Amino acid sequence: MREITPQELCAHLERADPAPLLLDVREPWEYAICRIEGSRLVPMRSVPAAATGLDPDAEVVTICHHGIRSLMVARHLSGIGFRRVINLRGGINAWAREVDPAMPVY
Repeated sequence: MREITPQELCAHLERADPAPLLLDVREPWEYAICRIEGSRLVPMRSVPAAATGLDPDAEVVTICHHGIRSLMVARHLSGIGFRRVINLRGGINAWAREVDPAMPVY
């Protein structure tokens, strides 16, 4: 498991083939406010059940509001055999500040 900055993730998304799974672990109300295009909402409490349907060999980027919940999820996924897990450092809040200033923040 490693961490990536918003700028690094932005550059990575432009060149990654296939694109990583952007796993947004926030709550639905948070996801309704703002999200990274192409992300998949799986609230943190649902990750253990949802993980059985995910490819443990695929690259997964975990995302939350400030990067704390997603870090816990990244550690969990790594612990159950996911080999290519990356946490977005600073979360969607840092993404909005550093990559997409037009994105709503909360």
